[in-house]
Amino acid sequence: MPEIDPAMDGNPPAAPKRSAAPPSASASTPRVIAMLNQKGGVGKTTSTVNLGAALAEAGQRVCLIDLDPQAHLTFHLGIDPESVQRSMYDLLTDPECYASDAIINARPNLDVILSETDLAAAESELALVENRQTILRDKFATLAQSYDVVLLDCPPSLGLLTLNALSLAGEVFVPMQAHFLALQGVGKLLETVGLVCQSINPNLRVTGIVLCMHEQQTTLAKEIVNDLDAFFADAATQDVPWSTCKVLRPAIRRNVKLAEAPSFGKTIFDYEPWCPGAIDYRMLARELLVAWGRPIAPLDSAKRQATPDSAAAPVAATIESKPATAAARAPQVVVVAAPVESANAEIAAMASH
Repeated sequence: MPEIDPAMDGNPPAAPKRSAAPPSASASTPRVIAMLNQKGGVGKTTSTVNLGAALAEAGQRVCLIDLDPQAHLTFHLGIDPESVQRSMYDLLTDPECYASDAIINARPNLDVILSETDLAAAESELALVENRQTILRDKFATLAQSYDVVLLDCPPSLGLLTLNALSLAGEVFVPMQAHFLALQGVGKLLETVGLVCQSINPNLRVTGIVLCMHEQQTTLAKEIVNDLDAFFADAATQDVPWSTCKVLRPAIRRNVKLAEAPSFGKTIFDYEPWCPGAIDYRMLARELLVAWGRPIAPLDSAKRQATPDSAAAPVAATIESKPATAAARAPQVVVVAAPVESANAEIAAMASH
């Protein structure tokens, strides 16, 4: 298999509702995560929406930010961009628009800043604006402290919109498929993050790979995952922005329900809450919360729907902890075996019925 060789070593609401008031400040530092991959169609928006919804279900205060002019995240949540007055376009181009003006409440514990097709023109309109790469950070950074998790859905390109996301983010998750070309693209993406670290955001770190549409039974997928594990194990001893990165488990299995949900304007938990894809995102969210030392709200069993026979919960995988020297450099996404099993026991038990 090829080596990774980066240039640098190493049921929705009928209409959206504006949040009544800014949420109270979280007791812990927010995790601000850019979901980034320059390749389209890899599950980036699907992961942003459903991981965010899973974290909100677990009791976290979550904000999703749609930075893609295609507005797929916005439509995925069943929101018509024409029904709101302020969007990401206004936030970036209007000096009088503040982040609090653009935030919409989409679900319990889940807020969103919408996108629209006009956002495609923002890059040219901002060409002569000073500090255009950090507009989002300057406007949203203070408000970010009001959330537990902020997820930014980046466009499949490395232009101004993505740079604004990376200037705000503290870490990067890379949604990808376990395919040959996707593996090649990881090296270029890591190089880009390294350049961003040298300029607008020296604290940015790549902390997780999210495997999407995963077919774990294939030899190719197994080899790609092994290559990724080996690459990041070697990077753990290097002074690079991805030294604390891990391949996150469980992988998100290929599941048609995940593809159907956006056409109904629903998250997977609105649409089919106990299908394999929903179970995978729910378990991934809970593994992350354990790693971050965050409390996990119990599932509401009253909302449980019948589980298809095919939706058996996967066995919780483990990720060994990093050395202390690597952990000190950046927030670390680490999953420990015993707490993960405890956190996901309820999901596995409910899914098995």
